[in-house]
Amino acid sequence: MRIISKKTLKDFYEQSHYKDSKSPLEAWHKEVLKLDWSNPNEVKAMYRSASVIGNEKIVFNIAGNKYRLIVTINYYAKIVFIKFIGTHKQYDEVNMEDL
Repeated sequence: MRIISKKTLKDFYEQSHYKDSKSPLEAWHKEVLKLDWSNPNEVKAMYRSASVIGNEKIVFNIAGNKYRLIVTINYYAKIVFIKFIGTHKQYDEVNMEDL
């Protein structure tokens, strides 16, 4: 899969409050680059704690569920778009329809 954009992850984990997210986010990024998902069921089979929202949005739990990562996936084009990374409190304020 291609991931757009790693810069979003870097900008997040380079903040002093979120340095502990670097290793888990880098591991997630490295792993997803090697994958070839065709549908949300394949994502869910690999990441059981992930939440599928609609057909394209996936919420991943990062760093032992300390952070939430929201992506949209274009399965046909094999592209993962990073839409949000943040704490649970920040996640609770996100309007999914705006992503």
